[in-house]
Amino acid sequence: MTILFHHPAALEHRTPKGHPERPERMRAVEAALSGEAFAGLDRRAPEPAAVATVALAHPEDWVRAILKAAPEDGLVSIDSDTVLSPGTIDCVLRGVGAAVQGVDAVMTGAAANAFSAMRPPGHHAERTRAMGFCIFNNAAVAARHARTVHGAERVAIVDWDVHHGNGSQDIFWDDPSVLFCSTHQMPLYPGSGAVSEAGEHGTIVNAPLRPGDGGEAFREAFESRVLPRLDAFRPDLVILSAGFDAHWRDPLANLMLEAEDFAWATRQVMERADRHCGGRVVSLLEGGYDLTGLGESVAAHVAVLMGR
Repeated sequence: MTILFHHPAALEHRTPKGHPERPERMRAVEAALSGEAFAGLDRRAPEPAAVATVALAHPEDWVRAILKAAPEDGLVSIDSDTVLSPGTIDCVLRGVGAAVQGVDAVMTGAAANAFSAMRPPGHHAERTRAMGFCIFNNAAVAARHARTVHGAERVAIVDWDVHHGNGSQDIFWDDPSVLFCSTHQMPLYPGSGAVSEAGEHGTIVNAPLRPGDGGEAFREAFESRVLPRLDAFRPDLVILSAGFDAHWRDPLANLMLEAEDFAWATRQVMERADRHCGGRVVSLLEGGYDLTGLGESVAAHVAVLMGR
C-alpha cells in the first residue's frame, strides 16, 4: 500500500506574483493523481509537526524565531527568493508532519511506502538557514525521526532534484548514520555539490550533471555512483528528495530528463529498498516548476511506488 499525504494548507503558503514556487504546483499534482489509476492510494491529511520534531534537524530557538517571523498580513522575505506569508507556518509544519508520519507508517509496516505532496520544498534548508524557497528540511527531520523514534541505524537520502540539496548535506556532513546521495546540475544554484564534497565520514555522495545532460547521463550517474553506495550502506530506510525540475520543460535549469527517467530511478531505488530494508521508502516532493512536467513526473513516480 502507498500512502499519499496531502493537505489544503499546501495552497496557503503564498509567494510574490511570478514566483516559480507557487500554489498552482499543488493543483498540478492534485490533477495528476486524480485519475482512476491512482484510486488505490491511501490518501491522508498530515497533522502539523511539533516544534520538538522540527528541532531534530534545526535548533529549537531558530525554529521558534521562524515561527514568530511569519506575518499576519502580506509577505516577509527571508532572502531574495524565500518568503513567509500568513499561511506559511501551518503549511510547513504539515509538510514536516507528512514526512515523519510517512516514516511512522513504513517503519511500523502500516504501508509499503509513502509520498508527501506538500510544498514548499525543504532540501536547501540548512541547520540554521532557510533559503532557496525552503523553510524547514523535511527530509532531514524525517531521517532523524527514523533514527530517534524507530531505532533505524542507517538512513539513506537520495536527492534527484536538479538543484543540489545543500541543506541536507550541511545537516549530515559529519553524521555517519545518514548517507546523502545527490544528482544535480552543476554549475547551478546553490553552487555546492562537487564530487569532492564527501563529508567527514565519506557518507556524502555527489554526482553532478552538466547543462544539457539527459536521461542517459542521469542513469549513468545513478548506476555508477548512487546505487553502488546504497548497496554498500544497506540502509534501514530510504528517503527520496523527489524534485522534478530536471525535467526538460522546467524553466529553472537545463537538464533534459523525461517522466520515464524519474520512473526508472524510482524503480532502481525501490529494488535496493526491497533488498536491504523491506521496501521502506518515503518520498518527499521537492522542486518542479513547469506544471505540465511536474504533473507528468509525479504521476510516473507515484505509479511506480504503487507497483505499476
